[in-house]
Amino acid sequence: MRFAIFGNTHQAQKSPHAERLFRLLQAHGASLSIAADFHRFLTEELHRDVPPMDLITDDTFTADMVISLGGDGTFLGAARRVGRRGIPILGINTGRLGFLADTQPDQMEDTIDEIYANHYRVEERTVLRLTCEGAKAIEYPYALNEIAVMKRDSSSMISIRTTAADHYLTTYQADGLIVATPTGSTAYSLSVGGPIITPQSPTLSLTPIAPHSLNMRPIVIPDDLTVSLDVESRSHTFLVSIDGRSHACSQGTRLHIARADYSVRVVKRYDHAFFDTLREKMMWGADAR
Repeated sequence: MRFAIFGNTHQAQKSPHAERLFRLLQAHGASLSIAADFHRFLTEELHRDVPPMDLITDDTFTADMVISLGGDGTFLGAARRVGRRGIPILGINTGRLGFLADTQPDQMEDTIDEIYANHYRVEERTVLRLTCEGAKAIEYPYALNEIAVMKRDSSSMISIRTTAADHYLTTYQADGLIVATPTGSTAYSLSVGGPIITPQSPTLSLTPIAPHSLNMRPIVIPDDLTVSLDVESRSHTFLVSIDGRSHACSQGTRLHIARADYSVRVVKRYDHAFFDTLREKMMWGADAR
């Protein structure tokens, strides 16, 4: 098998996990390639021993599977590099929470053995696409987690006129609005009170950020609807965040958010379900007494 490896370039203390991963894959006779920035981090900054392998310098690489070594942010970056090519991605969590990257480092050996035994699942995850009407197109308008509109800096709250499939929903007076996939429901959306949605649900959630009215609540809608947003701001500008990548937009730009025509394929172990991850990460049922 050929693996492409992407890693977090800010976790010096976690570098032994990378060396162990390389050894495990080499023991199986795998063909390896590695993101150039991660290779540079390991060899030039940390002076780690990295076996010879091809360097990935652009998004034209080929692989049977991508391995993301880091947290969910590293996973999102790997998914962006994979794009619409459908290469399955395994996330090994060396970060904090880890919903996308939910394989722990101490599970690497068993996980690699299971991959070579073809004993694993691949889940299809919804991707969002942003279209900006009346503005310059964004270079990479796709999001696995969420697309959010937000006020800029310390300016006053913004008004977000929202329609779904051309049906008027409401106008949010808030600091922003998050349109999240089921995958993104446990990310930024969750931190502002959005609902947790199981990953395979054919839905999207709309969650306001610090709404002015207390009766504004999150809503879950079918993912085959296009959400359109018209934003008004006293500063005449606002921010659009696509999986954390921020872009400034001028008032008058109309945003259309819809399900993309491709999905991201996520590798999961057979014996680990989303509900297991929820209990572990959210500490459901834990008694603090």
